[in-house]
Amino acid sequence: MFFEQLRAYGKANRDHGYRCISIAQYALIRIDESDKELVEKHGAYWYKLNELPKLVLDHDKMVEDALVELRQKAKHQPIGFELLPEKFTIPQLQSLYEAIYQRPLDSRNFRRKVFSLGVLTKLDEKDKFNSRKGAYFYEFNHEKYQQLLKSGYNFEI
Repeated sequence: MFFEQLRAYGKANRDHGYRCISIAQYALIRIDESDKELVEKHGAYWYKLNELPKLVLDHDKMVEDALVELRQKAKHQPIGFELLPEKFTIPQLQSLYEAIYQRPLDSRNFRRKVFSLGVLTKLDEKDKFNSRKGAYFYEFNHEKYQQLLKSGYNFEI
């Protein structure tokens, strides 16, 4: 799971009642692996970004800042792969990055860029559930990624 501290928020006027300091963190987790009982027990809810309710204090700003940081990280690090199953298709990967950037991405450019990184291993299996022709499954090659990092390669998805 990807988990990172964002920043501290502590402006004197952020809460009218008293001085309040918050440390914002963000994580990438797969909803299908979340503990549904724990979520319900604590009254937590999943929302689409464009359907978020009004949040207290400056928590809207925290969400905005986390999105900016996430998008920056996603450009230079393969953090999105943490949200995919071990075997995934390129359309699944593209859909994930479109969700992160909140906009459609050109399929040809996306494929070209992702394949140029050289961190995907094509499998012999196809996903025939989502299309008749089927899309090949891929795996993220962590070793190749680490080698590229050590060589100073600059990722940019």
